[in-house]
Amino acid sequence: MKIERAVAADAGEILTLQRAAYVSEAQLYGDPYIPPLVESLEQVRKAVETGVVLKAVDAGRIVGAVRGQVAGTTCLVGRLVVAPDRQGQGLGTALLAALHEQIPEAGAFDLFTGHLSEGNLRLYRRLGYRETRRERMDDHLTLIHLRRSPA
Repeated sequence: MKIERAVAADAGEILTLQRAAYVSEAQLYGDPYIPPLVESLEQVRKAVETGVVLKAVDAGRIVGAVRGQVAGTTCLVGRLVVAPDRQGQGLGTALLAALHEQIPEAGAFDLFTGHLSEGNLRLYRRLGYRETRRERMDDHLTLIHLRRSPA
């Protein structure tokens, strides 16, 4: 497996992967309209063209991806996705580590996840992310915001 920068031509495969990966989150929160599931191909293509999007490729198949968007001295991390059949194999860890290396100028990395997403929270905490705040979105969703500052 190798991790490299995504290009605009990868947008369709990344969107397909993203939808597959986020179905479990939609089920967890009882909401089929979460942003990763309703994002358009054009929005994914724009993210690839304007930010840092890394992809994990294994035997020609994109099996994971993560986005980073630099805002000032902070990298906003988004859409960490791993193919459902490849989850639990360290791809999320490898993708985040690669993103940290790709943007060394970032003074901090910020991300968020839902309060019921225990696997995500365990991963982020293991990689040095610490909770900074909680944001109640509605009755069924509270976002937990986390930050990783350089050691």
